[in-house]
Amino acid sequence: MKIAIVCDSFKESLTAVEVGTAIQTGFQEIFSDAEFVMCPAADGGEGTVSTIVSATGGKLVEVSVTGPLGSPADSFYGITGDGRTAVIELAAAAGLEMLTPEQRDPGLTTTRGLGELIRHALDEGCRHFIIGLGGSATNDGAAGMAQALGARLLDGEGRELVAGGLALSRLARIDLSNMEPRLAECVVEVACDVDNPLLGPEGASAVFGPQKGASPSLVKALDAALAVYAHHLKKDMGKDVAERAGAGAAGGAGAGTLAFLNAHLRPGFDIISEVLGLEEILRSVDLVITGEGRIDGQTVRGKTPAGVAQIARRVGKPVIAFGGSLGADAGQVHFAGIEAVFASVARPCTLAEALAEARPNLIRVARNTAAALRLGMALNVTGKGARS
Repeated sequence: MKIAIVCDSFKESLTAVEVGTAIQTGFQEIFSDAEFVMCPAADGGEGTVSTIVSATGGKLVEVSVTGPLGSPADSFYGITGDGRTAVIELAAAAGLEMLTPEQRDPGLTTTRGLGELIRHALDEGCRHFIIGLGGSATNDGAAGMAQALGARLLDGEGRELVAGGLALSRLARIDLSNMEPRLAECVVEVACDVDNPLLGPEGASAVFGPQKGASPSLVKALDAALAVYAHHLKKDMGKDVAERAGAGAAGGAGAGTLAFLNAHLRPGFDIISEVLGLEEILRSVDLVITGEGRIDGQTVRGKTPAGVAQIARRVGKPVIAFGGSLGADAGQVHFAGIEAVFASVARPCTLAEALAEARPNLIRVARNTAAALRLGMALNVTGKGARS
């Protein structure tokens, strides 16, 4: 049996490589002679840089930037092997994992560090950018990024706005006179893992704000602030982006990259799968295993498992998926082509315990799934019992 393992990271606990290794360890307890093809993947969030840099023989560049709460932070980006393309993760400059749960406040966090990474890559000669938006701690519509690249976001008295999503409620004018001129020479692809609009019940603040620390009242305030922002993107820049699919990604960073970088938003998994040559890999295997930290209704909206299943369906291969946890609406993934889905957490526990036990939990559920698969293979489908 030949098995492809194409998993994203389990956020805050395991990298994509660690997820794949744990699943392989569990399966090998049952299928010791199986051949495994490891394809660590990403959909625009954490792991995008390492996946593309590794696949192209590129390099990592370490940079100090403004972190999500304004203090200096160690960050990085990648340059592909041909030296032409910069690969950047918003999460590396303004990621949720850079903050403790007590520090998370999307009313204050900024994407300025993303703009600083872009400027550094421009200095290195890059004019093609792949920017992954997943995993952010921000809700500022990439306003901080724009400010780092020379845009001035001014209040009614002509003062520069302070950092954070709430400050956008005071936006009165956008001034692009000092915007970084080299951006006009660039092609920017944004690896976007969701298709949410900027505003409303399916927008950036309502859907993603709570996981970044926003209370219900803060969600409403952030949505109202982004509405002001959207108004000025259209009025001052001629960029009507609020309803564009993906505009709400990463706290509205999708909208900001569309407006300020003239970006092309693409499903992040599509970019990664092209780099990996994933379709050809899946043609050669018998079983495909995928997964991510939480599998729920959002999974089918551009996340790695749905992308893997789409390719697997095209080449006629069965798919099973593992998640650290399953949402009540996880059954939606069956319509995307995932035959079976399993949660790795086996007992009631705290979030801290689930994160700490992620690897042994995943090994255990992978082993048990493999055992069930072997039992099914052993059963006589004609109803005459199991073969010896």
